Amino acid sequence: MISKHKLAELLFPHSRVREIQKDMILDVDDVIKNKKSLIMHAPTGIGKTAGVLAPALAYAIKNKLTVFFLTNRHTQHVIAINTLKKIKEKYNLNIKAADIIGKKWMCLVPGVETLYSGEFADYCKTVREDNKCEFYANTRKKSKLTIKAKAVLSELKQLSPCHTETVKDICSKYKLCPYEISALMAKDADVIVTDYYYIFSPAIRDSFFKRIQKDVEDTIIIVDEGHNLASRVRDLMTERLSSFTVKRAISEAKKFKYNEARESLVEIKNILENLAKDLKEYGEIIIKKEEFTKKINQIADYDELVSDFEFIGDAVRETKKQSSIGSVAKFLSAWNGYDEGFVRIIEKKPKSIILSYRCLDPSLVTKDILNSAHSTVIMSGTLTPTPMYKDLLGFEENTVEKLYKSPFPAKNRLNIIVPETSTKYSLRNEKQFRRIAKICADIVNEVPGNSALFFPSYYLRDSVNHFFTRLCRKTTFLETPGLKKEEKKELLEKFKSYKDSGAVLLCVASGSFGEGIDLPGILKCVVVIGIPLQKPDLEAKALIDYYEKKFGKGWDYGYMFPAFNKSLQSAGRCIRSSTDRGVIIFLDQRYCWPTYFKCFPINIGIKITKNYLEEIKGFFSKKS
Repeated sequence: MISKHKLAELLFPHSRVREIQKDMILDVDDVIKNKKSLIMHAPTGIGKTAGVLAPALAYAIKNKLTVFFLTNRHTQHVIAINTLKKIKEKYNLNIKAADIIGKKWMCLVPGVETLYSGEFADYCKTVREDNKCEFYANTRKKSKLTIKAKAVLSELKQLSPCHTETVKDICSKYKLCPYEISALMAKDADVIVTDYYYIFSPAIRDSFFKRIQKDVEDTIIIVDEGHNLASRVRDLMTERLSSFTVKRAISEAKKFKYNEARESLVEIKNILENLAKDLKEYGEIIIKKEEFTKKINQIADYDELVSDFEFIGDAVRETKKQSSIGSVAKFLSAWNGYDEGFVRIIEKKPKSIILSYRCLDPSLVTKDILNSAHSTVIMSGTLTPTPMYKDLLGFEENTVEKLYKSPFPAKNRLNIIVPETSTKYSLRNEKQFRRIAKICADIVNEVPGNSALFFPSYYLRDSVNHFFTRLCRKTTFLETPGLKKEEKKELLEKFKSYKDSGAVLLCVASGSFGEGIDLPGILKCVVVIGIPLQKPDLEAKALIDYYEKKFGKGWDYGYMFPAFNKSLQSAGRCIRSSTDRGVIIFLDQRYCWPTYFKCFPINIGIKITKNYLEEIKGFFSKKS
């Protein structure tokens, strides 16, 4: 039990606390008081944001700490800020909060959204230093705040907690820099809602913490959707150089008359082509650090070349937003990094050659941060097995691991494995695609409402859809790669409009809708076709080898569990509220294999059956 007095002490914002949420609140309070960390698997519907953020804030205020609520979804920013608003209103507290997204997405300069993050950072630095950004100039004069900026900052502090869109709107009105204003709000904030990289990108973290005058040791870190953290950090620490970028750099050097640099870049282009000359299209090989640096040193001294390219990149950005020469310099600098926990690969694509320095071990970045903070809470609805995340991210031995049950009634969900087909590479053929299409069509035609089909890839989706569309009696929608925010929203709204008559959304597990969408009351069925295993390329093999050497669990950690998590994330789109009723089907015979079956959460209550249509009919014929 948890008393009303205790709930008030822990700043719980709602009038009633959910059953499983009680345990979560007390667990979070306990680990933070004892300066420990917590890895928690908590299914949808428990109320994770309020259950974690409230006790963390209560402790932080009393002990002069700062809570970092990290999430990679803007929708979760809104939920966190709204939770803080409710706490403020209920307990009449002056909560100081800052909501910060990527600096590029806060920038009001037209056209910057087309830049890569690294390009934007370089561009922003250059125009600020040259006093060519009117938004920054209106915010600061000789590093001091302008009168206008002080007034807006005061106004926003009164409105706090407020979402980043509010900050952008007000700053746009006065032509001020939203990031500068938000960073000033963060300096005094009790809670900072932001993206992963403000903590886990070494360069961004060091700069940001220096700016807001805070120390990691004085923070409580909450990582939302924590199943993404390892892969996000690996991506963050990976650098790539393409022959396309080098060609653009050559053109840039010619345009700005850097003839010596142009000659060096032509030589770098030749080096890439020679390294890849024996590769077939889509071929790849692992190369050693020295193999590339030795060839660069034959052109010029490696470090001097990097320094020259950096200088030229800065000069180019004085006249345009991005510099390809600057991008080459950044890659060359990164290439000489650590060997342990990284792999270097060159690959040949149809129109380019890509040399990459890829991170395999996220703990090289996360370990020190997670264990330096006062406490860290990492949470997700698919954070199993918890020991894997403890290993991968480098948590300390005394880290607490918790698995909470789903709060939704078990009778509202039917989980089925249909062992009739497989998307295993060796079994892919037209007959298999026809069979998958027939089973999926029979299922969605039987379901009274909307269904979603999740495939391992667009190729498999399209191969099956060729036959499926002729058999399905309902309207179908296809997710396309790289959907923009508005396009995604428009597609979902159209799909929702078929709630009564029923429609089918065909997506990819790693695409726009595999996670992060809520369709309560809309989806009646999800079919997860196949297992979205990573392509068994050199990086996947290097990852398996590395985790085998480090943990003795290479196959599990490097290949199987990450793929299975995508399946579970896709499956999780179906039941989003306590009143939702739906069917979740895993369509692949491999889900029955002990190797994969063990990956299902305990107490999922899953059936293996070939009589799936009878099961579905029986489920929907019952009243809720």
